[in-house]
Amino acid sequence: MAISRFIRAPKLNAAKLALSGALAVSALGATAAVTAAADSAPARPAAAGAAATTAQQDVSNRDARVNVSAGQVLDLARAQVGTTENAAGGGTKFQQWYADSARAGETVLRDGGNRSAYLNAPWCSMFVSWVGEQSGARSQIGWDAYTVAHAKWFAANDRWGTEAKPGAVVFFDWNGGKSLSSIDHVGFVVKDNGDGTISTIEGNTGNGKVEERVRPTSQVVGYGYPNYAA
Repeated sequence: MAISRFIRAPKLNAAKLALSGALAVSALGATAAVTAAADSAPARPAAAGAAATTAQQDVSNRDARVNVSAGQVLDLARAQVGTTENAAGGGTKFQQWYADSARAGETVLRDGGNRSAYLNAPWCSMFVSWVGEQSGARSQIGWDAYTVAHAKWFAANDRWGTEAKPGAVVFFDWNGGKSLSSIDHVGFVVKDNGDGTISTIEGNTGNGKVEERVRPTSQVVGYGYPNYAA
């Protein structure tokens, strides 16, 4: 992947940001550069990466069902509704947590930049990752600030599909594309509404908040399926 794109969705005229770095297709990682506008999106790193060891660890966990239900994950995500970024696009606990995490150190090595860049970066994937960490489901939800890498991790672990399920991680392309490389945004599925839309909980929406949204399925690239407890 050439450069990373962080986008915020309804702010459709927002500039895309660039970041150099490396992306291991099966790894979860993050980008470090940020200028954004449109619901949060990926950073696109550009050369082969340095996260192979972590990638192997993540892949080894793909069949390990966590003792956490989809309902518990959604309850935690819903409890964050209303959390708002500051005027600089930062200031959330999700960004701070990611910047301080061991994973940020790995993805800085992979993508370039530095930890502090995550503090004002588009944070939709960091929100999903934080919910995974805090709920105890990280091994199944993954952790990253780069939405494309996050989606590719699900695909590499054979947990990717096109059916909306409660608790699934949903990836969007605002232009309606179906390529993982064009993903702009990520959130959690609450339910399939049966009318061509899904209800979601997302971080870094166009309002810079955690919000509950209704999205058309025409904008969905696909879904990642954590292996939740029954």
